[in-house]
Amino acid sequence: MVEGNFVDYIKIHAASGKGGKGSVHLHREKYIQKGGPDGGDGGRGGHIILRGNKNLWTLVHLKFKKHYKAEHGGDGSKSRSTGKDGEDIYIEVPLGTVIRDGETQEIIFEITEDGEEKILLEGGMGGKGNWHFKSATNQTPRYAQPGVEGQEGWYQLELKILADVGLVGFPNAGKSTLLSVLTSAKPKIADYAFTTLKPSLGIVEHREFQSFVMADIPGIIEGAAEGKGLGHRFLRHIERNSTLLFMIPADSDDINKEYNILLNELKKHNPELLDKDKLLAISKSDMLDNELKSEIKKELPKGIDHIFISSISQMGLTQLKDKLWQLLNN
Repeated sequence: MVEGNFVDYIKIHAASGKGGKGSVHLHREKYIQKGGPDGGDGGRGGHIILRGNKNLWTLVHLKFKKHYKAEHGGDGSKSRSTGKDGEDIYIEVPLGTVIRDGETQEIIFEITEDGEEKILLEGGMGGKGNWHFKSATNQTPRYAQPGVEGQEGWYQLELKILADVGLVGFPNAGKSTLLSVLTSAKPKIADYAFTTLKPSLGIVEHREFQSFVMADIPGIIEGAAEGKGLGHRFLRHIERNSTLLFMIPADSDDINKEYNILLNELKKHNPELLDKDKLLAISKSDMLDNELKSEIKKELPKGIDHIFISSISQMGLTQLKDKLWQLLNN
């Protein structure tokens, strides 16, 4: 996926259709001069419906169309004929899309399954025709209901990436390089911070034709939970990952301190993130000999399994995939 085509936030204006008018009609035939009321009901207005599509990975297809308006319902007619329902508008979204009210920011619903359909705005009901209002004291009512107005408003769509494994680390920790080696993804790689500005996804092939999805997400900095750096736009993507792979380079000044900063930022954003399965990968470890590894092991954080890897020399990558697969299938 081209980085510029990844869109994870969009605002749209949606309007459902108005219900059709009920008909005011009196039955007439050649030998029936004064028939009773037979005005039909109006059709309902079209809905605005969001539908999950597993083949979409981004909201880029909504970037250049901001307004969606459903069709109005048709008016009722004679012989109790109901008006045509307004055509519904379907908006396809990737799995993991959260829909918020554009003004209150309240979450309305989420789309997480392929083919899942949820009505964002219901179309207005059609008005009742005059035959509904016939009674013993009013046998020829000359009135009917108008259709109910549709609804409209601004809505915010946010994508939270659905992946099995999310890469967590500071900028320039080697996350993009690992993804490019383990998968066919082509993230931007360079030797400076914030190379990755948009999430990238790749499919990791494992033993016996098994696979899982890995996400390279822009790096955390201290204060990300308060919005520093890429802040919340990064952190929300981690919420959907089953397992978190923490990556800290072997040449870090203090691996334990970096890990605790990363953990603290996740906790401040959403404490439930700490309940996910976690694994610590010490990247760029091809520069270490056994003596240095032994020294580093003494300083590693407690309570999390670790592995030494190198994406360039592919050291430890098979064992890494084995450990991740085991965590995903516990």
